Amino acid sequence: MKTDYLDTLEKYWGYSSFRPLQEDIIRSVLSGKDTLGLMPTGGGKSLTFQVPAMTLPGICLVVTPLIALMKDQVENLKKLQIKAVAVHSGCTRDEIDIALNNCLYGGYKFLYVSPERLGTELFRMRFQEMPVNFIAVDEAHCISQWGYDFRPSYLRIAELRQYHPQVPVLALTATATRRVIDDVQDKLLFREKNLLKTSFRRENLIYAVKYSENKDRDIIEMMRKLKGNGIVYVRSRKKSVEIARYLVQEGVSAAHYHAGLDHQVRNEVQQNWTIGKTRVIVATNAFGMGIDKADVRFVIHADLPDSPEAYFQEAGRAGRDGSKSFAILLSSPADEAIVSQRIQVNFPDMVTIKNTYSALGNYLQIPVGSGKGMSYDFDINDFARVYRLSVFTAFSSLKILELEGYIELTEEINNPSRIKFLLGRDELYRFQVSNSRFDSFIKLLLRSYTGIFTEYTTIDETLLAKRANVDQELVRQYLSKLVSLGVVSYLPQKRSPMVIFIEERLDEKSLYVSKENYQTRKERYAERANALLNYSLNRDRCRSQVLLEYFGESGSPPCGECDVCKGKNESTLQQGDFDLIRNKILAVLATGPLSAEQLFERVPAGRDRLIQVLQWMMDNDVVRFNKEQLLVITGN
Repeated sequence: MKTDYLDTLEKYWGYSSFRPLQEDIIRSVLSGKDTLGLMPTGGGKSLTFQVPAMTLPGICLVVTPLIALMKDQVENLKKLQIKAVAVHSGCTRDEIDIALNNCLYGGYKFLYVSPERLGTELFRMRFQEMPVNFIAVDEAHCISQWGYDFRPSYLRIAELRQYHPQVPVLALTATATRRVIDDVQDKLLFREKNLLKTSFRRENLIYAVKYSENKDRDIIEMMRKLKGNGIVYVRSRKKSVEIARYLVQEGVSAAHYHAGLDHQVRNEVQQNWTIGKTRVIVATNAFGMGIDKADVRFVIHADLPDSPEAYFQEAGRAGRDGSKSFAILLSSPADEAIVSQRIQVNFPDMVTIKNTYSALGNYLQIPVGSGKGMSYDFDINDFARVYRLSVFTAFSSLKILELEGYIELTEEINNPSRIKFLLGRDELYRFQVSNSRFDSFIKLLLRSYTGIFTEYTTIDETLLAKRANVDQELVRQYLSKLVSLGVVSYLPQKRSPMVIFIEERLDEKSLYVSKENYQTRKERYAERANALLNYSLNRDRCRSQVLLEYFGESGSPPCGECDVCKGKNESTLQQGDFDLIRNKILAVLATGPLSAEQLFERVPAGRDRLIQVLQWMMDNDVVRFNKEQLLVITGN
């Protein structure tokens, strides 16, 4: 006999069973326990709160910092005839007011909220009256200062528990160290520790690091050897364009993707890749949210990400279907210097941070003492140009101000046009009778969209123009005229990142940035960056083992498939003998370069055995010949 939640799964999503761990998390939530679910990228996190929310009476509050993700999930739920709404910084006060009212009285099942909205009086007043069944916290690592993406606004989530003390919390994340796992549960005031997790080990995902002095050439070579489609991650928009163009010139079907592209272009690029029309996406880390493609065969990182967490999450987009796939990191001699430079760039000096804060207030024309809780469209490139700052310096300074709780930066928000009728049905009918020239257009709106009387509804002016067989501009004119007559509220399409002032604007002397917090965050960033650098330099230990140990999983066996394991497996030597000979070679070469014959004399391990180890060391760029002498590569 099926349980209620299995009936719910089949009724709305069409599945008859769950993936590993999903059902355990759902049972835990339904039993009323605070729960931390640690699930890998692509593990189906959303169902762990959507299914129990549909099983229980009341509404589920979902907190997530990813506005594009919340909008996608709301649209997907609506397609399933499930009432859901999102409240974020791109919404007007009127939209938020109507959305929260509907959650109180309209039978809604999901309220998605971005974390910076949680502290507003309007939200808290309505939230305490809502029939909440539980609180879901996505990207839960953001609540921990030990995590790689700390957001101060997440700390407000715990304050919500006072309004519904019996309601459980479900926290979800894909990557977290042991320290972060404990911190998340503490910060969310778990009544008792309750972690449910799967192993981070991915049997089908083969990790590799390739030492590269010409990354473009090596990427092309990999494209020729690897099968299927994949992603190449880079650090800059410019590089995404250049490498994609180079791949195309070399006969590889490729396209670039970054946050600066038009929203429609990004959707088209992603869609072409998803259906297999494009083989390779060359992208910044803006490409990731909402990827629904299970058969990605490879993920190549042309540059080091900032942390093992970021690398693991991005690499984990390969092989979600369980088939053999590759995660390849290109390493270069410059990486050590690049990491050091990043640490400095990400943490500007205090004077620069304070000057950037003052410039931001002036740029947005916010008087000192005002702006609290207000959202502003924000173009960081224009801001940097006006105040003669580098974009990197401006962004890094603003991120530190965000960590101190003064402001919040959002991703780019693509808000389509929305309308809502301000008149009731009877009043609207009387308006149509007395204003016949608007009658056909109003009927077109009513035929095209539902829910238009109770909430702001997304509309498409292009579609309306096509159906009416008129120009788009005429559609906009009609909408504007209906606004002036008090018939509709019309919010035209807008696409922009935003900055929210969490606190009122201060004068520069009153702005306080904790030197202790600043230094601690800098040290933690350096620890994570250097951990990934060390991963790339490692040529002794199984790649999978190194990553798993970073996330607290010790004692796992070697994968047998990564570049390190393969090199050792190809030798007939036992691992202990292999390591012993390798270490002797490194010790001898540490005193200076030698010819092969000189090395054979100083390391008495047998010529054939020595050649096997040397061959592996050269294939993996541990040593190399230079003018017939062996040299140890820097970093080994």
